[in-house]
Amino acid sequence: MSLNPVPTSVVKIDHNWEVVYQDTGVSGVLGRAVILECGRSVPDMYIWSFTKPGTDAIKAVVYDLGKGPRIQKLAETLGQLTIISNSAAVSIEKLPLAAHGLFTCQAFYDIEKEPKVYYYYVHLTVQVPVSKPNLLLSDVSPVEGSTMWMRCSLDNGTEPIQYVWQHETHSGNITVFAQSSRGLINVSDVSRNHTGWYRCVVSNAVNSESSNRLWLDTIFGPDVPQIDVTPYSITERGYSALERETVSLLCQAQSNPASQYVWFYNNSQVYTGPHFTITKILRMHTGDYACLAQNTYLNTRSRKTISLTVYYPPDGSPSCSVEPALNHTSLRLLCSWPGGFPSPLLHWSTGDPVLAGEPTHPLTGAEMLLPAGGLVPNSSLFTCQGSHPALKQQAECSVRTHVPPAEPACFAYVTNNKEYLMLSCSWDGGAPKALVWWEGPGGLSKGGEENSNILVLRYGSARSGKPYTCYAKHPLVQTKTCRLTLEAPVLLTQRRVVSVYEGSDVQLTCNLRANFLPTNDITWFNNQGADVRDTSKYLLLSTSAWANLTVRDARETQDSGEYRCSTSNAVGGAEINVTLVVKKHPMPPNATLVRVAYISRKRNEVELEWQVESEEDGGWTGFFQEHRWMSERPGRRGGSNASGRAGSQGWYRTIIWDPDARSHTVSGLTPTINYQFRITPVNHHTVGHASAAESPAEPRYNMYPAVVGAAMGGMLFAAILTVLLLVYIIRNRNNNPRLHDMLFGSQHSQSRENINFPEDEMIGRSEGGMRDSGGSSSPGPTMAIPRAASPLSASPAASSQAPPAGDDNEPVSVTITVKATGS
Repeated sequence: MSLNPVPTSVVKIDHNWEVVYQDTGVSGVLGRAVILECGRSVPDMYIWSFTKPGTDAIKAVVYDLGKGPRIQKLAETLGQLTIISNSAAVSIEKLPLAAHGLFTCQAFYDIEKEPKVYYYYVHLTVQVPVSKPNLLLSDVSPVEGSTMWMRCSLDNGTEPIQYVWQHETHSGNITVFAQSSRGLINVSDVSRNHTGWYRCVVSNAVNSESSNRLWLDTIFGPDVPQIDVTPYSITERGYSALERETVSLLCQAQSNPASQYVWFYNNSQVYTGPHFTITKILRMHTGDYACLAQNTYLNTRSRKTISLTVYYPPDGSPSCSVEPALNHTSLRLLCSWPGGFPSPLLHWSTGDPVLAGEPTHPLTGAEMLLPAGGLVPNSSLFTCQGSHPALKQQAECSVRTHVPPAEPACFAYVTNNKEYLMLSCSWDGGAPKALVWWEGPGGLSKGGEENSNILVLRYGSARSGKPYTCYAKHPLVQTKTCRLTLEAPVLLTQRRVVSVYEGSDVQLTCNLRANFLPTNDITWFNNQGADVRDTSKYLLLSTSAWANLTVRDARETQDSGEYRCSTSNAVGGAEINVTLVVKKHPMPPNATLVRVAYISRKRNEVELEWQVESEEDGGWTGFFQEHRWMSERPGRRGGSNASGRAGSQGWYRTIIWDPDARSHTVSGLTPTINYQFRITPVNHHTVGHASAAESPAEPRYNMYPAVVGAAMGGMLFAAILTVLLLVYIIRNRNNNPRLHDMLFGSQHSQSRENINFPEDEMIGRSEGGMRDSGGSSSPGPTMAIPRAASPLSASPAASSQAPPAGDDNEPVSVTITVKATGS
C-alpha cells in the first residue's frame, strides 16, 4: 500500500497572540507504514505527543528543540517510529493497533523574532485487513422445508465489512446467494434448489477474502411418483389391458437420497423395485396398482395409485330394474350387465300389445321410458336381452311392475336429546318404489322421497290438534294418504287427596291417559316445589307411562302439602296436583304395673305384669320396659357393705314390639342392687305416659325342695355303698368266714329278705334306721337301705339342717345318718 501523506492546514496566531487548532484524520493499515504530517514547512521546534483513546493524558513521543529529534520510550509501543529528514513529519513502520489514537504536533516558528505557535491534531485510525473467513452451516443436509443458518466468521477485520455468500451448482454456475453487513443469514423454507457448493466472501476498505467452499445437500422427497404403463392404453377409469398380454409398470419419484419402490395390488404388496412386469395378465388382475416411494433417510414416503382394467367378457347375466319417471306418472326400465369389454348390447322387449304395438316389437336400449297416463297394467312383465361377442348365446333378465301392498303407515317419535320431533311415513314394497311426502298445517311440507319420508319438527313447535298428512304416490295407482293428529299429554292420578298417619310410607301415583306422542320423563315436585330425586326421603318408580312417588317416614309439618306431577311432549305439557295430608297418631292408652317380683332366689330375674286401659281401642304398637337401680343392698356376711351406693340412676329402656304382651321377664340383674321398674305404651312415633315406678317383691323362702333333694342324694349314696359291701363279703366268704356267717349264717333267710326287700327292713326299723342305736347288743354293725322320703315326711334331722329363710345365697346343707345293723 502506498503512503500518501495527508495535507494539513496552517493556522497562524493572530496579532492578539491566540492559538488556533487544526484537526486532521489519517488512516493506516495494521502492519504497514503511515506518515503523520506536522505542517508544510519545517518548524524551529516541535513536540509530538500521543493521547490514548478514552484518556485525557498527553504523553510525549518525539521532540526537537533545535538540537535534533529525541525519540521517547513511549514510541516503542507505537511501532517503528522515525523522523523524515528535513521535516517534522513522523513515519511509523509496521503499524500496531496500539497506535490508534490522537497524535498532537506542537510547532514553533520564528522564535527569535515574533514566535508563532501551531497545534496540529492528527487522528490516526489503524485499520485491520479481513482475515480468511470460515463458513459454517447449521445443517449440511437440511430437510426440504426446514430452516437453517449460514455463518461467516472472521478472526480480524476492521468494519464496515461486507459479507457475500456465493452458490455454485453442479454445472459450475456461480451466483450470489445473499449479501449482508452481518456474518449470519437465516435460510427459511430450504428447497432442493439450494443444493450445491457455498462459499463466503468478506471485504472491507483494506482487502477481500474468500472462505473454502462447503457442499449443501438438501434432503427431500420422495415426490408423488410418476407411473408409466406399457402398452399405453388410457380409459375413463385409468389404464386398460387386454387379457393375456404382458403389461409393464415403471415408477419414478424424485428424492434425495434415491427412493426405494414397493408395488401394491389392492393394498397387498406384490413387488419391490421401480419396474414391475405382469406376464400374461388375466381378468383377475384388474384392480388398483399403487407405487410406494420411500426415502429411508427421512423415513418419508409418497404413493400413487392407478386403476388397471383388464377387458374380458361380462360374467353372469344382465340385471333388470324399474324406476319411476316424470314425477311418478311413468316408468323407466333399466338393464345393466357390467364387467365385460366391450360393453354388451342390451335391448328390452314385451309381449303387451298396448305397450309394444305388436307382440314382437322391441324397446331398444338399456334404458327405456314407458308411456304415462296409467297405461301400464299392474304386474306387467318386461324382459331385457343382452349379447356379447365373446358369448355364444344371449343372456336375459326380467322385471315385473306391481303396486305396493297394504296402505301407507305414519308414526311419530322424538330424538334422544329431545331436540326434534320426527314424523315418519312409509309405503314399502312395490316396483318401482312409491314416492311419499309430508304436508302440515300452515303450509309446512317436506319434499318427496322413495319408500319413506321423515318430517323433522323442532321440539315444541308442533301444532296440537292439527293434522299432518302424508301423501304416497305410485305410477300404477292414484295417490294415497295417511294422517297424524298430535295432542298434548293428559295426566291422571288415583287419588287427588291422600291421608296417612305420621311415620308411614305413602305412595302418590301419576300416569298418562294416552301416549299420543313420546313424552319426556314424568317429573315429581315436592310440597316445596323442588324437583324430586331418589333420596333417603323419596323413592321414585317410573316407566314411560307412569311414575309413582313414595314419601318415606311421612311427617306432619315436613311432608304435608301439595305435590305436583308434570310431563310434556313435542306439542305441549301437562301437570296434576296431589294433596298429601299427614296426621299424627293418637296417644296410646295408659298401662299400670300389677305385679313386679323376683322369680329367682338369686335375685337376678324379675317378672313384670301389667294392664292396659281401653284395650278394645288399640292404638299402640308396643311398650317401653324401663328400669333403674336405686341403691346397693348391704352385704350379708361381715355386716353391711361399706362400698354400697345410694341414690337413683337414669332409666334404661328395652323395647317390646308385641302390642299383645302383658308380661315380661328381665334377666341379668345384679343381686346386690335394688331396682325400680315401669312400663310405657308406644305407637309408632308417639310415646304414652309411663306407669308408676315399682320395686320388685322379694321371693318367699321354700325349704322343702332343698331337703327333699338332699335326702334323695343321701339315700342313693347309702344304697350304693351297701350293695358294694354285700357283694364284697359274698365274694370273699372263704377269706372272712366269720363275717359271712355273722350276716348269712344262722339267719340266712332273713338276711336275704333284708337285701332283696329294703323297704320292709326300713319299716321294721323306722325308729332307729336314721340315727345311732348305741344300746344295741348285736355282735356287729347292721346297715339298712334308706327309703326315699316324701317332702311332706322329712325327718327332723333333715329339717334341722335347712338354711335360714332369709339367706337365699347360701347352699342347703342336709345331713343323713346311715347305720348298718345285723339281725
